Amino acid sequence: MKRLSTLDMGFIHLERRNQPFHVAYLTLLRPPADAPPDFAQTLVERLRSYASPLPPFNQRLESRLGKAFWVEDPEFDIDQHVIHLALPRPGGMKELMAMVSRMHASHLDRAYPLWRTYIIEGIEGGLIATYSKVHHAVADGIAGTRLTLRSMSTDPTAILPPPWATPPQGRRERPSSLLAAPVDGVVKLANRFGGAFEHVPAIYHELRKSTRERRDGHPDSISGNSAPATILNQPISASRRYLARSYPLVKIKTAARTLGCTVNDVMLAMCSHALRQYLLDQHALPKEPLIAGVPMSTRRDRSDVGNQISFLLANLGTHLADPAERLRTIRASVEHSKARFATMKPGAILGYAAAQLAPGLVNMLFAPKRGKLAFNLVISNVPGPRSPLYWQGCAVEGMYPVSVLADGMALNITASSRADALDFGVLACRRTLPKVESLMDYLDDGLDEIERLARLTIAVGKPVALGETVT
Repeated sequence: MKRLSTLDMGFIHLERRNQPFHVAYLTLLRPPADAPPDFAQTLVERLRSYASPLPPFNQRLESRLGKAFWVEDPEFDIDQHVIHLALPRPGGMKELMAMVSRMHASHLDRAYPLWRTYIIEGIEGGLIATYSKVHHAVADGIAGTRLTLRSMSTDPTAILPPPWATPPQGRRERPSSLLAAPVDGVVKLANRFGGAFEHVPAIYHELRKSTRERRDGHPDSISGNSAPATILNQPISASRRYLARSYPLVKIKTAARTLGCTVNDVMLAMCSHALRQYLLDQHALPKEPLIAGVPMSTRRDRSDVGNQISFLLANLGTHLADPAERLRTIRASVEHSKARFATMKPGAILGYAAAQLAPGLVNMLFAPKRGKLAFNLVISNVPGPRSPLYWQGCAVEGMYPVSVLADGMALNITASSRADALDFGVLACRRTLPKVESLMDYLDDGLDEIERLARLTIAVGKPVALGETVT
């Protein structure tokens, strides 16, 4: 029996009918050239043969004496967790996205361990897919990616155990009995407060520094309540629209090198262009720039369970028409936040982020239309494999993240890198954001815009605005 951490417990308490808190991956797979017609069925049977999962996949949620614990499920049933589905042939990406949208909107049943994997066949071109979701209380995006990657191989002939049969990495906590739980709780509480007090001076110093920067008009300093209210920040329903697309990583890396920025900067610039154009279409572009909450891993070990994340704030520059100015704004704000966090320990980063974001998060919960918000949406970039991978003998042709939405935040954009591609997964509330599928075409346009800017930079020898006259 294992007690839930404070952060993991938060993900359980935040869950509502309109905001399930699970994360997922949609993985596109190409079976071997000699795969028989019943390949998908054989794959499902093989996966179901791993019927005795390892922690945390064999643990379900249980409350005892008012406390939440992970306990081993003595009646674990693999058929509840490995599901075989098929699209009407030939199913295209549009039909696959519609299926994922429906599955991601449904909650994981708390009577069972909080994960499921769906094997989906019938996709055009002979592809199959897996849609695997796990509750955010079990693993964050980085941890989930690590678990997934450790079940893959660079060898097309290797058949590795699936994630639920792969031993987790990282320190194992000592199991506690129900009798020992109160004593353990006192000790852990004392340690937690002791650790928090250790970081108070650093947190206070950085908060004072941030206040002075904003008072003095520092262009790259962002407060925790500077994001404007937008149509992205409305109450959400339980309906979902999921969209996915891949972009050649070589294009993004080449543009980043030319422009003297990072792949993450280019990704944010693509999102900035897409959001600006979408809001212009809806006659809803605010005069102030959109602010993105960018998850940042504070993980200092190689563990692949639990949550170790914080946020930095990125100014997306959506109020600027010129893409060069937007990119400069994005890069400067991200570098400013990174420079601050580089001098802080993980505990101090978490405390600083919590204190900084608190005013905007309160407004987001209670007065999203009147007050300034912490950020308008979450944009993540999860590092993935650097080499071509195979899973259960199939070539991996796409690894698309599927994240979470919360009331007051109707859009999430998450990207995951592969050896030769950056895979985008866009999740939105279908009822709150009309015609949100246009975002994908605008992401295309955003990359084209960055490439034009890079070509102009090469021609001139320095970054310039696209509309600038070159002599």
